Parts: sequence; structure tokens; C-alpha cells
Amino acid sequence: MKEPKPKSTREPIAQASPEMSLAISGRPERKKAPPPVEVPKKDANPFTDGDWRTIIDAWAGLGVRFVLIIGALFSVVQYLQSREEQRVSQSMGLVELWETPDYQKAQQSLKARLAALNEKYSSLLGANPTAAEEKVYRQRIGIEAMSATGGDEPLGEFSADFDKVLYFLNRLSFCVEGNVCSREVADAYFHDYAVSFWSYFAGYIDRQRKAGSTTFAKAVEKYVGTASSSSPN
Repeated sequence: MKEPKPKSTREPIAQASPEMSLAISGRPERKKAPPPVEVPKKDANPFTDGDWRTIIDAWAGLGVRFVLIIGALFSVVQYLQSREEQRVSQSMGLVELWETPDYQKAQQSLKARLAALNEKYSSLLGANPTAAEEKVYRQRIGIEAMSATGGDEPLGEFSADFDKVLYFLNRLSFCVEGNVCSREVADAYFHDYAVSFWSYFAGYIDRQRKAGSTTFAKAVEKYVGTASSSSPN
């Protein structure tokens, strides 16, 4: 028969409480964070804010912006007007130069020589010539005008007058195309003359380009807005 086992004399170890466990481990007890407090959102539109001071500030800021915009636009308009006045002034300066005695003499020289040649060859042009026929006729007149037999005035003196007029028209073109002169004023005073000049001397100019002066009178051609034409045979 088996003998009964002796009972243990040790008492059971009691389970440590959470507080005791924290004390033993040395770590502080974590406290739960309180729930966030919801702050009521303010109206994002300051013009409808309940605070009258905010509304006044909003309208004042808007007024300042309008004043700045209007001031900027006014400055731009003033600047553009000033630039246009300067361009008109430059154009009128060329008008005054064109009316000086030296340029008046050069204009009269070209006018007299071309008029004499037109009278001399008037029978070559029919009563109702086409645009192409008139173009060829004028270019032939211009080529002969630049020859020694083209008129009573010695060719050297006439060439000097031609160069003076050509220089002026080139200068006019540079001024207009560079936006330094007013195109409207320049056209009112010089466009018709420049077109007439080109119609007579385009053939001679084309010959000069073929002879090596490739940029000869390019500015005048650009100003009158015509394409370079071939010289007549």
C-alpha cells in the first residue's frame, strides 16, 4: 500500500498587481491623453466675418489693391503716350531735315531729270498701259537717268543728289522699322515719294546688287514693302 505524499509547507506566491509591477519595473504609468477639444472654425471669408473690425480690414485691403492696379495701369498708359510722343518728335525731325535746302535741291534734281526723260520717251508708253508695262517703262527711265546721257546735269552731280535722297530714305526706313519714328507720321509725309522713287530706280538698284553691292537700298525696299524686281534687258 502506497504511502501518502507529504503536503508542501510553502505558501502559494500571490500574483503581483499592476501597480506593484510598475513599481518593480520602475516605469511610470502611462496616462491616456484627453480627447482633443474641437475649436469652432472661423469663416474663411473675411467679408462675412462676424467681427466688424475684420470686415473693415478686408475692405480696406481690397481698396488698396484697386488703387495699386489703377496706378500701375495709369503709369503704363503714360509711358506709352510718352513713347509715341517721342516717335512723333523723331519723325517731325526728319520732316524738317527733308525740307532743308540741300535735300530740296536733291529732290528737284531727281524730279527734273525724270520729268525730262518721261517727256522724251512718252510715245513708248501706250494710252492705257498695263501695270507690268508701266513697271518696265519706269525702270528703264531710272536706268537711263543714272547714265551720262540721262540729262543735262553732269552725272557726277546727279549721282550725288541721288545718293543724298537714297541716304535719307534708308535713314527713314531704319527709324520706322526700329520703332524710333512714328510709322503713321512717316507714311503721311514720305511713303508716296518712297514708292515713286523705288518704281523708277528699282532696276538700277538691282544692277548694283548684282555687281556686288548686295545690300544696296535694302532698307528702302523694306519700307515701301515691294519685292526686289529684276532689271529690264
